[in-house]
Amino acid sequence: MAQARGHVYELLAAIFDGEVDRLVAALDDGTFADLAAVLPSGLGTDELVGEELDERALKVGYDNLFVVPGDHYVPPFASAHVTDPSEEFESDSPYHTVGEAGELLGDPAAAMARLYGAAGFKQTRGDDIPDHLAACFEFMCALCEREAALLNGSEAGDELASVRELQASTLARLGWIDAFEQAVASEDTVEGVFAVVVRIARTFTAWDAREGVAAEVPTAEPHYGTDPQ
Repeated sequence: MAQARGHVYELLAAIFDGEVDRLVAALDDGTFADLAAVLPSGLGTDELVGEELDERALKVGYDNLFVVPGDHYVPPFASAHVTDPSEEFESDSPYHTVGEAGELLGDPAAAMARLYGAAGFKQTRGDDIPDHLAACFEFMCALCEREAALLNGSEAGDELASVRELQASTLARLGWIDAFEQAVASEDTVEGVFAVVVRIARTFTAWDAREGVAAEVPTAEPHYGTDPQ
């Protein structure tokens, strides 16, 4: 199970880091449709099933949504979606308004950086932004792989508990995906592929917090979806 969870997080990390070819491959082989089918909620996946997939168009769509500030830009990092910036400042950017969401490298980024440091993890995805969704999923993949290795070994002990606690802490900080999903759904109105992928990512992480990690770390009390920080 840990290995399977790790594979899902690795795929999501690649996609949200701009590897559109991985997205196309996953759409072609039905990976997302299969994942949606086993998650405990009714997820519409019609947008993920198409006779032809235009990789170039999806790359442009990715850039417009997650890279280039503009009319359809939705920042893929937590600091742009929390409602309590760590400090006040003025900016012309719609994602940097005093007293509202939008602080780049704010408290959520610092919190994720501390989790990475506790695990000795060095992020390679997410443009060096610790609370970038690609980096968060890359971290979860690394933790799942470590969990699987410990379970396959003869001595897991305290390290296994620590790894699972780090997973629970990370998932507890992904509640901002709710707001992220709503924003992407409102902007990805052409193909709608990214909106569905974000919906699946939100549903998967919520399930993992409730049924996966939480079952192994009863004292962690992950609160996915209740704390945007």
